[in-house]
Amino acid sequence: MRKTTRYPVQGANSLWQLYRTVPFWKVVKNFAVIQMARYCPFMSVKNAMYRSFLGMKVGKQTAFALMVMVDTLFPEKITVGNNSIIGYNSTILAHEYLVDEYRIGEVNIGSDVMIGANTTILPGITIGDGAIVAAGSVVHRDVPAGTFVGGNPARLIYTREEMEARKSVDRHQGS
Repeated sequence: MRKTTRYPVQGANSLWQLYRTVPFWKVVKNFAVIQMARYCPFMSVKNAMYRSFLGMKVGKQTAFALMVMVDTLFPEKITVGNNSIIGYNSTILAHEYLVDEYRIGEVNIGSDVMIGANTTILPGITIGDGAIVAAGSVVHRDVPAGTFVGGNPARLIYTREEMEARKSVDRHQGS
């Protein structure tokens, strides 16, 4: 279950009422910073931009690949641990605007996590340490630590125990 807070709206759809929920100039600043970071080839600079200008919590040696799109409205609700990789053109959302309501939720991505290219992570999600998310996935619920998930919607492919067994076999075959 995603952990989001729901805010009902009346009248026009919630996206039409966007600037009642978040200041216009915050969105402008965030958009400019995110667009520069999407093309920045230096991981340390990109992470510093996310931390300093957007209020994101980004761990050491975490790598956001080219074209990653973080939430424009609420980037401060995104946390990524140490030594994780967010794959090319992935999207991390901390909000969703619907017809009758909008929802906001924190996104917590652990350490040593691999997010494949073109993945979408929805608001209110926690991805545990050491998890792997296959390319092209839509993560709509929490991902336990050490597991491998993939698909649209993301489904369990290997449990933590199965992943450890596969790594053990790979180590023995490589020697």
